[in-house]
Amino acid sequence: MWLADGWKDYEVIDTSSKEKLERWGKYILVRPDPQVIWNTPRMDKRWTSPDGHYHRSSKGGGEWDFNALPEKWKISYDSLGLKFWLQPFAFKHTGLFPEQAANWEWFSSIIKKAKTESPDREIKVLNLFAYTGGATVAAAAAGASVTHVDASKGMVAWAKDNAQSSGLGDAPIRYLVDDCKKLVEREIRRGNKYDGIIMDPPSYGRGPKGEVWKIEDSIHDFVKLTAQLLSDDALFFLINSYTTGLQPAVLSYLINTEVVSKYGGSVTADEVGLPVSSNGLVLPCGASGRWEKK
Repeated sequence: MWLADGWKDYEVIDTSSKEKLERWGKYILVRPDPQVIWNTPRMDKRWTSPDGHYHRSSKGGGEWDFNALPEKWKISYDSLGLKFWLQPFAFKHTGLFPEQAANWEWFSSIIKKAKTESPDREIKVLNLFAYTGGATVAAAAAGASVTHVDASKGMVAWAKDNAQSSGLGDAPIRYLVDDCKKLVEREIRRGNKYDGIIMDPPSYGRGPKGEVWKIEDSIHDFVKLTAQLLSDDALFFLINSYTTGLQPAVLSYLINTEVVSKYGGSVTADEVGLPVSSNGLVLPCGASGRWEKK
């Protein structure tokens, strides 16, 4: 398992009964987590007095209950010099998936190594389903030129704020509000190529014009399509998944089939997790498949 264990401003304190107790900077949140199927004693007093608690509804969805929590605040990921705005919003989210720091570290090291070997090389990275830009700012901080694509105008604006707060307001980042599949098709027609591709596809979603995305039906064709954008001297390809059926072995199979068969290189795939400070155990947080052309 790949652990995102480099955080100082984020911590999973405890987990119990489909919820997790977290520290985001100085604020304590309780949020749902379907992976937490165990019913362990809640010994930490912060369970009963968090700054924010997202309550799931039996009818679907849910709502936040706040106690002295600001509308938004920042946390830092010191290892890479990044700063992110957080804001509780729909369906339990805060605007950041901290477990992805494990992947930020991985591709940042690849980008930095390539820049060290060829300082004048422009390393172009495409970040699809890019959300609030955690991976975008990590890649830009490492020295890449990034194309950030998400169907939500609000998420793209949030990503710009995160870049600004990380000192990357003038970095070569192209922000696009677009359907990812249509963008990839256009880039293929234009003959554009990328040295690194990151994708974090949702289980289900709709594009800005109502385009339907269902990951089980769409992911193989999309990986096959997107792989055409890899340059001859490509560095990496990353798929993240929070969908139960897309286990590491499935991601490995997809990437081997559509990337390794054409470009060589090697694939690793594993779960991604966060350490739990109260007991030294690990909370699983999805899976990632990584291709690197070594």
